[in-house]
Amino acid sequence: MVQALNGKTALVTGSTSGIGLGIALGLAKQGANIIMNGFGDHLGAKAQIENLGVKVLYHGADMSKSQEIEDLFAYCDHQHAPVDILVNNAGIQYVANVEEFPVERWDAIIAINLSSAFHTSRLALPHMKKQNWGRIINIASAHGLVASAQKAAYVAAKHGIVGLTKVTALENATSGITCNAICPGWVLTPLVQKQLDDKAKALGISNEKATELLLGEKEPSMQFTTPEEIGELAVFLCSKPANNVRGVAWAMDGGWTAQ
Repeated sequence: MVQALNGKTALVTGSTSGIGLGIALGLAKQGANIIMNGFGDHLGAKAQIENLGVKVLYHGADMSKSQEIEDLFAYCDHQHAPVDILVNNAGIQYVANVEEFPVERWDAIIAINLSSAFHTSRLALPHMKKQNWGRIINIASAHGLVASAQKAAYVAAKHGIVGLTKVTALENATSGITCNAICPGWVLTPLVQKQLDDKAKALGISNEKATELLLGEKEPSMQFTTPEEIGELAVFLCSKPANNVRGVAWAMDGGWTAQ
């Protein structure tokens, strides 16, 4: 089978587990070499990707620090692996009312969920422009399109990611560089599984009932999006048929934002 991304290098931030790992695996299946990043068990995740027969590198840059992001790109250049495909996935969450929201939590969420995508994009674009081809995929959220209470920093950052996506797409509209955002609803990652376990324990109910309650609040399909599905959408956005998909905030949320 022809692998559409042979010879391309993809940097996926926050790719040691969950959505980021799902995307890295999806791109690797199409032949892309992967640069991993994240604080999780990168050795286990790296082995999964290497099993697909591609080259895998890892850099543990803290995406809240612009200097470490610059170090990450210097590492890519040193490894002769300039970034053709950039997936901005790294993110964190915190829940509290605005007046009770810790300032340091706000600053951290904006830095990791929003500012890091600006820094990676500004550093990736020169190489993409030089070759007149590139793909920037920003992982936003349904919360990049609508809001929920107690998630001020996360919602602000994800709305910002959608805005940054549109501007980046417009600035490169006549080139071979595209920029789009994926906006998932609930995705069954280890983090969300923990939320389900905690909800079930707190309410004294089964995990199945906790899942129904969680999905029933927002997601009409009553099913999770999977990291693998998001990975497949990322592959499509890197493909030739997606050449004119530009500046889109692609909802993948089981109807959440259709309501």
